[in-house]
Amino acid sequence: MKRTSITLAVLAAAAALSGGAHAQSNVQIYGLLDTGVDYASDAKPGGGAMTRVSSGGMNTSRWGLRGTEDLGGGLKAVFQLEGGILMDTGAMDGTLFRRQANVGVEGRYGRIVLGRSFTSVYDTVIQFDPMGFAPFYSWATTGNATGPSKYGMTTGFDNMVKYSGSTGAFKYGVSYGFGEQTGSARDGAKIASAVSYSANGLGLMATWEKVNGSTVAATGRRDETTVYHLGGNYETGPFKFTLAGRNYRSESGKAATPDVKATTYWTGLAYKPVENVTLTGAIYYVDVKNVAAGKDADPIMYVARYRYAASKRTDLYATLAYAKSKHGQLVGLSRDDAGFGDSQRGLILGIQHRF
Repeated sequence: MKRTSITLAVLAAAAALSGGAHAQSNVQIYGLLDTGVDYASDAKPGGGAMTRVSSGGMNTSRWGLRGTEDLGGGLKAVFQLEGGILMDTGAMDGTLFRRQANVGVEGRYGRIVLGRSFTSVYDTVIQFDPMGFAPFYSWATTGNATGPSKYGMTTGFDNMVKYSGSTGAFKYGVSYGFGEQTGSARDGAKIASAVSYSANGLGLMATWEKVNGSTVAATGRRDETTVYHLGGNYETGPFKFTLAGRNYRSESGKAATPDVKATTYWTGLAYKPVENVTLTGAIYYVDVKNVAAGKDADPIMYVARYRYAASKRTDLYATLAYAKSKHGQLVGLSRDDAGFGDSQRGLILGIQHRF
């Protein structure tokens, strides 16, 4: 009888805790749908132009599920599942939840999640991109799709443990992706760390990232890519000014293979003449290094965008851009689509809706 009473008491307590937790649970379906009509010169072999319906003029289209559950004591469980959408065809942009698939806990000391997520570097750098990592058109997190390298950062890790926290005006985070290889724990491992400051209209950021490849048996060395960012922005009245840069270096584990190096700079100015209109101008420049004389592209891109907020969730926009490279090297405006000439012009008219 005593054992039965204890068992019933435990079950009753568990049911009460479960009911209380579920009563304070929250699950949200959300998304961003962005599509438009864009024109690009030199978009075909031989230099032909192309006009098409495209997906992601300002931001990548996506949908997802996210939620929290109160665990008591200021602690809560969190999860997020997010996948990309190609609005021009309705197809998935990658695998189902390629953008994010993680679960973790959050409390007074920060947030820890495990799974697939954006890195701490990406979370920070995107806030210092005047174009907000627009697929059309931004080189803030990765360069154009034409050439031997994009000289970019890694936006997300698989097999990740990620910590995010804040103290006053400072935000900081570190992300570690396990290599999950039998030879060495360092083979395939990835780490990204970032810190930012924001107060009184001033924002500053610094990040560092390292991505390892596998060890090359012949040399005992592994491929290693190191990336760091420095940047800042300042907002006063209707104006916001941004200046930032990224240094990229990829070292090969193979013998006598030269490093791949470049420094990307960008700057931008946003102006709001009225509450629901934003005018943005930006310049991106990639200083390609360690390339044979007369072969470096050193591409530069100029971008101007008009954005009209029709409501709190719907924007209309028009973006105009021009890119140019040196020494006859190919260049493209997009981070996803290659160009077929040493310059490219583009225009996109689009609509974005958030839910």
